[in-house]
Amino acid sequence: MINVGLVGANGYTGLELLRILSQHSEVNKIFFSTRSTEKDKTKQLIHSFSSKKDLYPVTSKSNDLDKCDVVFFATPHGVAMKQAAHLLKEGVKVIDLSADFRLKNPSDFKKWYGLDNPEKKLLKDAVYGLPELYRNKIETSNLVAMPGCYPTAVILGFLPLLKQSMIDPSSLIADCKSGISGAGKTPQDGNIFTEVSENFKAYGLAGHRHWPEIYQELQGLLLNNAKQTAKNLGILFSPHLVPMIRGIQATLYCKLKKSFLDTDIQKLYEKTYISEPFVDILPEGVDPETSSVRGLNTVKIAIRKPQIDKTSTSSYLVIYVVEDNLVKGASGQAVQVMNIMFKLKEKTGLDLFPLVP
Repeated sequence: MINVGLVGANGYTGLELLRILSQHSEVNKIFFSTRSTEKDKTKQLIHSFSSKKDLYPVTSKSNDLDKCDVVFFATPHGVAMKQAAHLLKEGVKVIDLSADFRLKNPSDFKKWYGLDNPEKKLLKDAVYGLPELYRNKIETSNLVAMPGCYPTAVILGFLPLLKQSMIDPSSLIADCKSGISGAGKTPQDGNIFTEVSENFKAYGLAGHRHWPEIYQELQGLLLNNAKQTAKNLGILFSPHLVPMIRGIQATLYCKLKKSFLDTDIQKLYEKTYISEPFVDILPEGVDPETSSVRGLNTVKIAIRKPQIDKTSTSSYLVIYVVEDNLVKGASGQAVQVMNIMFKLKEKTGLDLFPLVP
């Protein structure tokens, strides 16, 4: 049985972690901390989980976290980097849902997040927490940096094609839409109901923080493929906010190389992900919908060759990816990683039912 620590239990990803961990058969005690200013507001939400597990409120810097087997950080950027080293020294595994350890280049983190990460060694040691790509490394790691919600969808969407060197990597496009929960719980003018309801808008027009993360991981795929060169990578990433609470749809555009125009792309994706418990390749003719993954730790992918003219040999390809940004895009994937780290069955605690409607 695993004793779990959760720093930042009052946020959306923190509460989602509590929802999943409270039903996890291998979790014993949960030590959680919240922002002191929101204790009363959060108390009634957290109380609903107490019938399933023993919950213990602690401060984020309490020695009680040293008693845990693993600590999740569902916190703003800059928090985990200050506490991870101490916990790791005490033999506690760390799973960070913020961006503190995602970007391997410290200057990139400084540029996009405005913070210096003093833990250069930990930055080097941290494993990127995308199981479909780094499962073996996650198994032996003590520090995992969880992917952002957009990167999870974009990377899994492009992965089979880049691994087989089937597409031109110089002109990739990721046109993505997310529900408002992806912006977090902190109140902002642009996130209030009257601004979001009946509205659809692009944001991060000057550059979004998830772009360097997407670039880093796609570049890694190219570097690991002797048939390609990472110097040719070019990806446009454009996020949009849609008036729904949770969910992401990523529409990905690329061009097949001439030698692969007749390749059965559907079979390629099915073969690539056949052993993945949380990637579902939709049959031809089935359209992906965010409502179908609401509350699930599942990514659903559909592949289409668009009809852009009267010929049947178009080189264009469109990949559609849907996920719940709070589950497979954050908390569910973090529990999936915990299962791998502790050598549990990967689906433990993640046999979830969709939230309908």
